[in-house]
Amino acid sequence: RSYHRDLVRLEKFAMDRGLGSWCDLSSKHARAFPARLHREGLSGKSIQRMLSSCRSFFEYLQKISEARVNPFTGIAAPKSPRRLPETLSVDELSHLLDHHDGTVLGVRDHAMLEMFYSSGLRLSELVSLDIDSIDFDQNQLIVTGKGDKQRMVPVGRKAAQSVTEWLSRRSEIASTEEQALFVNAKGARISPRGIQYRMDRWAREKGLGRRLHPHMLRHSFATHVLESSSNLRAVQELLGHSDISTTQIYTHLDFQHLAKVYDKAHPRARKVRK
Repeated sequence: RSYHRDLVRLEKFAMDRGLGSWCDLSSKHARAFPARLHREGLSGKSIQRMLSSCRSFFEYLQKISEARVNPFTGIAAPKSPRRLPETLSVDELSHLLDHHDGTVLGVRDHAMLEMFYSSGLRLSELVSLDIDSIDFDQNQLIVTGKGDKQRMVPVGRKAAQSVTEWLSRRSEIASTEEQALFVNAKGARISPRGIQYRMDRWAREKGLGRRLHPHMLRHSFATHVLESSSNLRAVQELLGHSDISTTQIYTHLDFQHLAKVYDKAHPRARKVRK
């Protein structure tokens, strides 16, 4: 249905320009089409999908000899502004992590939150941890990330303490044979959805004022490490990114932070208050 809507839009564009057949649609028209869509307010992603529809359509027309060339070959959509990941400030994290309610589930949740922020783990990586995953002597653990790639990540002092506290209470709810580090109230390995639900609950409990999700803690970990060290390669290794371009998003976050400091501090940048 989406491809059909795209081609109907292309057909209207061609008719508006008085084209009699698809053969009359030239590369000049192909360049004008995404420009018109952009003026109409479509996002870069939507325009890119439309261009994909058009390219595929003209490949078909070439196969059935209804078009000689594909005018959409090499035509690119305008770039969409990259969405910056949402992070928590150090003060917000301190407020979130400093205390728990002392219940067995509260102790478990606190340990999970500490692990997310301490080691920059993905949700799936935390779910897959077993009780023997952490080396407490070296304060580190081996995690299996995307593409079954393993990496070594550090475990911070606070996280190690919170996990140790959780392990002392884990037997209160964990099934005897269960090897998962974090378990649900029924004693089985906790699910990703279960973690998301509990994190959202703690965000409300602590009065965070916004929704909390696991990747927000991973983003916060990366941003705070980069702000302190300026070592992009190290952050790439810690996050398990195969391509450093994925990690470079955090340099934009870091610059945003610096820009805010500049705007507040520089005498020629501050806004004059009425």
